Amino acid sequence: MKQRPFVIVSNDDGLSAKGIQSLIGILSPICDLLVVAPDGPRSGKSCAMTTDVPVTLRRIKSVPHLRVYSCSGTPTDCVKLAIAQLLKQRRPDLVVTGINHGDNSSINSHYSGTMGAAYEGVMHGVPAVAFSLCDFNPDADFEPLRPYIVDIVFKAITMGMPMLTCLNVNFPKAPKFKGVRVCRMARTHWENEFTKARRPGLPGAHVYWLTGERVDDEPQAEDTDAWALTHGYVAITPETLDVTAHGLVDVLRDVF
Repeated sequence: MKQRPFVIVSNDDGLSAKGIQSLIGILSPICDLLVVAPDGPRSGKSCAMTTDVPVTLRRIKSVPHLRVYSCSGTPTDCVKLAIAQLLKQRRPDLVVTGINHGDNSSINSHYSGTMGAAYEGVMHGVPAVAFSLCDFNPDADFEPLRPYIVDIVFKAITMGMPMLTCLNVNFPKAPKFKGVRVCRMARTHWENEFTKARRPGLPGAHVYWLTGERVDDEPQAEDTDAWALTHGYVAITPETLDVTAHGLVDVLRDVF
């Protein structure tokens, strides 16, 4: 490439999280970055937008090749503002989100604010890649991801991704990886999602803590993201925003 790629960066763990700071450290030597991230954790926000209060945007840093902003809103708000208010003359080549602290494969993709930020870029016609490490530790080691992130970002830019698509990239918690597998989303579900407890001082009232465990409905299927991660591979799942059940269209036309 004759000029450095221009990339918008966001996440859902907040600007101070080690994951996004590692991502900035990996990409800033090779890309022009516009970073807009929440001012605190926004995990599980998916594509949520802030509609009831104004959103605050604060410039943190502005140096050659790197501009950083903190946002009071959701990950989706961050990317919306980046594209609508902070772009100058140049259109971004890619939206990159993460690095998320935790697994965003299979069903988790639908809840993830990391993915929500990536989807927002795609909605604006900008291809996107979301990165997640299956390690919730705030001090997780992101260094093994470095060569993979650089390779995936440059390939995503040069290949020319189709409209309405993005890449959901998940790394297993491991010091090194067996390789990369392009996968489909596993069929999974959550069980025992809430822990119930009484609310002190309020008779008859209870509180519910979100918890639970994810269950793989097809653990023997070797073409899924869940299998790849379990077996030490980096899982790349291409996703599309077109949620039409195309196989059902002709059936419904006959019915209706």
